[in-house]
Amino acid sequence: MRLIKQFAALLLLLFVAQPAQAAVTITFWSHELGNSFPHAFVTLRGVPDAGGAPVDVNYGFTARTLSPALLFGPVAGALDVATPSYIKGSNAQFSVVMTDAQYAAIVALAAEWSGATGSSEYRLGDRNCVHFVQEAARRVGLTGLQHPKLMKKPRSFLKAVASANTGHVTLINQHGKAHLETLPPLTRAPAALSTATAGTPSSRQAAGSATNAARPTRPAAQATAQ
Repeated sequence: MRLIKQFAALLLLLFVAQPAQAAVTITFWSHELGNSFPHAFVTLRGVPDAGGAPVDVNYGFTARTLSPALLFGPVAGALDVATPSYIKGSNAQFSVVMTDAQYAAIVALAAEWSGATGSSEYRLGDRNCVHFVQEAARRVGLTGLQHPKLMKKPRSFLKAVASANTGHVTLINQHGKAHLETLPPLTRAPAALSTATAGTPSSRQAAGSATNAARPTRPAAQATAQ
């Protein structure tokens, strides 16, 4: 009996000692004026509940080139993948831990706004980077997303969304470099026994493809919102 108890205690210790398998977390970021124009984007980081390869990607949406043309009508847009240095110079506003279904929905959103697999038309008034993160927020279950006067102001928009979703988001409000230093390393999780999220692997493949998309150059600009 004593041996059984010791064995049970050992199993419990091993179970507790293992790091919890966190789901994929989406973090909403803003970037203010500096060497580029205001921007909003999201990062996805973690391991799907179904297990498998770690996820570490980011998505935004931008005009392919800055020109007076974007002030007068639609122009060519592109799914934007930020560089590590750009993320470090941005501000993490808040995050949400996603279900695998929500993670797949964000990957689908990126595909829908990608020129390779969907529509990449950029419209300053109603299809810019803030509209992209607005739709991402909707797909992860956030509310209070209608802020017409803030749709060209990434930071103000995200702060308004965070305020409207108190208790449903994790506030960060931290400079990118400092925030990234707090994140633990990503490790691969074992595959889950359940096949309830069998669609997720293909979603991870889509995420990889989107990440490898050509990233447009960010030219210096004035206070034109992205």
